Amino acid sequence: MMIVTAFVVSLAVGLVAMLWLTGGFRTAPSSRVGGPFQLTDQAGQVVTEKNLQGRPSLIFFGFTHCPDICPTSLFEMSEVLRAMGPDADRVNAYFISVDPERDTPDVIKSYLQSFDPHLKGLTGSPEAVAKMLSAYRVYAKKVPLKDGDYTMDHTALIYLMDRDGKFVAPFNLSQKPEQAAADLKRYL
Repeated sequence: MMIVTAFVVSLAVGLVAMLWLTGGFRTAPSSRVGGPFQLTDQAGQVVTEKNLQGRPSLIFFGFTHCPDICPTSLFEMSEVLRAMGPDADRVNAYFISVDPERDTPDVIKSYLQSFDPHLKGLTGSPEAVAKMLSAYRVYAKKVPLKDGDYTMDHTALIYLMDRDGKFVAPFNLSQKPEQAAADLKRYL
């Protein structure tokens, strides 16, 4: 019974998050997803909202010390990019840290070596990251652990942005990589 209850609660939270992100609860124009940002990629290059223009973008918010959801999502994104073949060069794919305290460009560079080379990792000052989290309506909270360390609780959706840098919808990775790649190619 406890498993069924947990499933129902997680399903409800997911549905509410999708409605919220896609505008189902919209009451004012300020509730849109996205906006200006300035972060640094793993090569030390500045990336802004202008980099989202001209190509569809997949954006995932996570952190390098994440035990399961982040590496799984990045692996799935990598599989979609692989399935796209040469068209993957026409897509932006970003991993944006919700943990700027630990996730420096060098840490992100090392972490992303396990995934598709099209993935760029972004980080910045705590203020710059907080500004982007707010603009993209991402929940992220530091959760202390018993040993004095911490983990991060965060939104675990992959955002699909169109060629104009506008939010389309959460990107569906619960399908075969080839089908997800075909869906993404519609936005090229």
